[in-house]
Amino acid sequence: MRARAYIEELASNGLYHFSSAEAFEALGGSQAAVRAQLRRLKEQGLIAEPARSFHVIVPPEYRRLRCLPPEQFVHQLMQFWGEPYYLGLLSAAERHGAAHQRPQACQVMVRKNRAALSCGEVRIEFIARGDLEKMPVATVNTPRGVLRCATPEVTALELVGYPRHAGGLSNVATVVGELGEELDAGKLLEVARLSPISWSQRLGYLLELVGREDLAKPLQPFVEEQARSYAPLRRAGANAPAQRSARWKLIINAEVEPDA
Repeated sequence: MRARAYIEELASNGLYHFSSAEAFEALGGSQAAVRAQLRRLKEQGLIAEPARSFHVIVPPEYRRLRCLPPEQFVHQLMQFWGEPYYLGLLSAAERHGAAHQRPQACQVMVRKNRAALSCGEVRIEFIARGDLEKMPVATVNTPRGVLRCATPEVTALELVGYPRHAGGLSNVATVVGELGEELDAGKLLEVARLSPISWSQRLGYLLELVGREDLAKPLQPFVEEQARSYAPLRRAGANAPAQRSARWKLIINAEVEPDA
């Protein structure tokens, strides 16, 4: 079998991902010859290689990207690497309807830091969270399979925990406000118990700021019980003089201006 026929057969069966090892086995011959065939397919834009030895078939509608959209191969890539993951931060927020600012990269939570991947016009950013396997996730369908995605509640707390990856606190407040309709106060408290207490301090303050006191209220007793000290709203410049919120045990050391 030639490589062109191989990828056509995969696609006809709804499979748009394969490894180099699978291609070697299916095509036979020397590995050098198979690699040469795959290289020609890449040059023609028919396949792409987002990660070493992991290939995706690029259908005509995505040739301008020179890759599949990341949501259509992240699950299979993480299976190939044997690593747990879920779609997070702004990418998860977009999935849940908070599309105020489309993320420039697909944001994926993993156990340890990984270098970002670029494939054509597609970019994937990996953000480390060592305890990600404790987090509740939802499995959503994509045109090429499935995808693990942080729940709205996990997303809201991680946005305040990783503001540098989410466009800063003002954008976080905007996105959290847009997520409000998807958030469940009881589930939010459950996830808060799995996360650093400072995240609840910041999130409660931001929820009140965007007019979602109904969601902030259940977090307040939790913060009163668990917060041992005042946390800075913005970690940088934590020691600078600033107002304080006794309700959230929070040092208001940043001006937050969510978009209307």
